[in-house]
Amino acid sequence: MSFTYHNRIHNIYSCTQCEKQFTNKFGLKSHMNVHSSKHKCKECGKCFGSNSQLTEHRRTHYGEKPFECTVCSKRLSTSGELVVHSRIHSGEKPYKCHLCDKAFRWSGNLIAHKRVHTGDKPYKCHLCDKAFSQSAHLTTHKRVHSGEKPYKCHLCDKAFSWSGNLIVHMRVHTGDKPYKCHLCVKAFSRSGNLNRHMRIHTGHNRTSVTCVT
Repeated sequence: MSFTYHNRIHNIYSCTQCEKQFTNKFGLKSHMNVHSSKHKCKECGKCFGSNSQLTEHRRTHYGEKPFECTVCSKRLSTSGELVVHSRIHSGEKPYKCHLCDKAFRWSGNLIAHKRVHTGDKPYKCHLCDKAFSQSAHLTTHKRVHSGEKPYKCHLCDKAFSWSGNLIVHMRVHTGDKPYKCHLCVKAFSRSGNLNRHMRIHTGHNRTSVTCVT
């Protein structure tokens, strides 16, 4: 079964020129105008799928925000931004997965979610054989090769490749120990340390356990 046919089964239409995917043919057709530069902004060179999208985009250059939220009075440049913003207040999740009970506020999140069911991993690392279902995961992975450490501690000179590592590190400074043993008074800054500690109570690897708080 071809990849293209496989995508159609799950209502996913892929652009042949980039990694964008859509849930319907109209979305893909409109997107192809971006590659043809049919609707191009003269101010910044950005291309759009339709003339109406280009018209709305131009407002961002002039600071025009004609669309106002009736709940919080926030003003936005485009009707689409207003629609998306309104879901914050309504809790609306119109994009529903037909394979499970998940629902999402944005179509892009639904497309990414469907890869859980299809196993599709379109974002491939050009330096190794790793592939990922989401572009953000690929971006994070690339730091393995580049050594980039964008998450810096503001209290010492430590820096980390992943935000989660910085969060854990900050507990060195705060003394926070959120992982608490429910069988004794011990608490730990890392979940792995709690797991090792629990072996004292369960009797597994009793002689080799060293508890680090």
